[in-house]
Amino acid sequence: MKRAVCPGSFDPVTHGHLDVIGRAAALFDEVVVAVGVNPSKSRLFGPEERVDMITRAVADLPSVRVEGFTGLVTDFCREQDAVAIVKGLRSSSDFDYELPMAHMNTALTQVETVFLPTSTGQSFVSSSLVKEVAAFGGDVAAFLPGFVHEALLARLAERR
Repeated sequence: MKRAVCPGSFDPVTHGHLDVIGRAAALFDEVVVAVGVNPSKSRLFGPEERVDMITRAVADLPSVRVEGFTGLVTDFCREQDAVAIVKGLRSSSDFDYELPMAHMNTALTQVETVFLPTSTGQSFVSSSLVKEVAAFGGDVAAFLPGFVHEALLARLAERR
């Protein structure tokens, strides 16, 4: 079985993330979405909330499961017996950022990194940008599953 890991913070999960996860599911027997838990970073949604949102968002993909993790993604890949890390690329700057990590990950574990370019309509979407636009009252509904959009608006209202 060829298993891949799609790591990220997914704060919140966007249609861009789901596009990459779905395309990875077509390439590998199983995809594990690895939700990073870094206690030193401040997130809008907690680890359990992010795992729950992604689990709900990928429910129609039977070969995809969602797990939280801490530490190095390479250790998580080893625990999962993964052969690849799948990363979405929106731009050349993403590639410049991701390539050194891909080389380090391969050096540490022999796990290959597979880069998937995002679909054209998603190339500008990031969780950070979605949160920023939504915080200023912009309509970001087109970039998120409906239930995630509702959760985002509710969380932003709580923080006001």
